[in-house]
Amino acid sequence: MRAKHIVTNLRVADIEAAKGFYSGYLGLSTEEFNMGWVARYTSPETGVNVQLVTRDASAPEDSAISVLTDDVEGAYEEAQKVGYEIVHPLTTEPWGVRRFFVRAPDGTVINIAKHRD
Repeated sequence: MRAKHIVTNLRVADIEAAKGFYSGYLGLSTEEFNMGWVARYTSPETGVNVQLVTRDASAPEDSAISVLTDDVEGAYEEAQKVGYEIVHPLTTEPWGVRRFFVRAPDGTVINIAKHRD
């Protein structure tokens, strides 16, 4: 698998309550998206970002990071072949992302995703 981009998924109780700290104090003032349960904030100067997540909308567990790849199907097949635990099966979500969750050997849940073209 080839990772193109990795985003931290930070668990928060309330996105709106947390937004001021991340967008104001940390300078991540660009809200790339906000779906109510997940929002991404990015620095317009540096491009660094973080995703705030209250709970995942469709997976049984929350992920610690999101790894974007061009070949999510290949990554899914490889994870299965190696025997990693699939936490959330390969799915095209209603918001257009094709993804699955895999558990790393250390127990961390990883969201492997491809955004629609």
